[in-house]
Amino acid sequence: MHVYEKLGVRRLINGRSFSTKAGGCALPREVLDAMREAGEYCVRMDELQAAASEVIARATGAEAGIVTSGASAALTLGAAACLARLDVNRMNQLPDTTGMPNEFVTHRVHRNDYDHAVRLAGAKFVEVGFSYYTFSYEVESAITARTAALYYEAGANHGVLPLEKYAAIAHRHGLPVLVDAAPEMPPASNLRSFVAAGADLVAFSGGKHLQGPQATGILCGRRDLILSATLQHQDMDVFPETWPLRSLVESGTVLGPPHHGIGRGFKVGKEEIAGLVTALELYQGRDFAAERARWTADMECVVAGVRDLPGISAHVQYPQPNGREVPSALVRIDSAMAGTNAHAVINALQAGEPPIWVFEKFARSGEIVVFPEALRPGEAATIARRLREALQAER
Repeated sequence: MHVYEKLGVRRLINGRSFSTKAGGCALPREVLDAMREAGEYCVRMDELQAAASEVIARATGAEAGIVTSGASAALTLGAAACLARLDVNRMNQLPDTTGMPNEFVTHRVHRNDYDHAVRLAGAKFVEVGFSYYTFSYEVESAITARTAALYYEAGANHGVLPLEKYAAIAHRHGLPVLVDAAPEMPPASNLRSFVAAGADLVAFSGGKHLQGPQATGILCGRRDLILSATLQHQDMDVFPETWPLRSLVESGTVLGPPHHGIGRGFKVGKEEIAGLVTALELYQGRDFAAERARWTADMECVVAGVRDLPGISAHVQYPQPNGREVPSALVRIDSAMAGTNAHAVINALQAGEPPIWVFEKFARSGEIVVFPEALRPGEAATIARRLREALQAER
């Protein structure tokens, strides 16, 4: 009996992309095997993260990296690194930022719910620009002695400075740039593009297109900032004479071992590190053209299943409005003609057997969106059938 059956939990069809609340995606067999093998033995976690850093550096072009417990954790750790640098007294003080620079300059349009992860470390945002445009001088003028870093949300490109120009301004002032790139693959080239554009720290999700464990992420970038994040992340023995990283004290890099840092609650296990590293290595050899063709075929299957119904218009959308290179099935419901509405259909899909989850953000406007990335073979046809049944149920 499958573990979910033992627990009485229903397996669902995830047409919502790599959504956390829908369980992300099914992991590749190689990733599952790596996680199982990692669980068989104990290792020094600093050595395992150091090995992971080498893999991350090769894949991203960054100087170093760590595996985190998700992209949100990567943002908090990245912010903490920008705030404390290698000052262990500041590490011990966070999230209290009294007496230290704590402001993160950001484009006004780059504010969203996810930047709570940055504020969690003690950062305070200073917004610049407007929704339609931001000038370079606005960024320059916002930088003061209180500025700790600049923050950038990848994927929200309208009216903002290009990352290259934004990073150049930051670097003229000796400040790092932290980039939230959690969902920014595909394209696969984005794994390297943000570091190449001048970002000092980049946060990626490990459980999205990389197909790593759902509760993993990557923080990559400058070696000194990654070291700061690492020191605030791991469980640490605070005895200088036996601290595994005491060479950092001997070399004068830090005054001594910090206490348990702000990242203590974001610890990541050896199993997740092994799974993420394996997924990252697999990523280098994946056939993305074939993957996109399969996604498109799935979305065409969904659209074909409902486009002939009264009050329904449906088409495959590619790319997404924000430029993401992922097709989707966009189903618009004229409730007067169809006799039902998007919310009712979504609830029917979730309540059915098996449960089907779709993207509900635009339901108030009468739109249902299906994404293909987490679908297993044959599930698109099931979505098409169930979607048609739900649309006809009220007739």
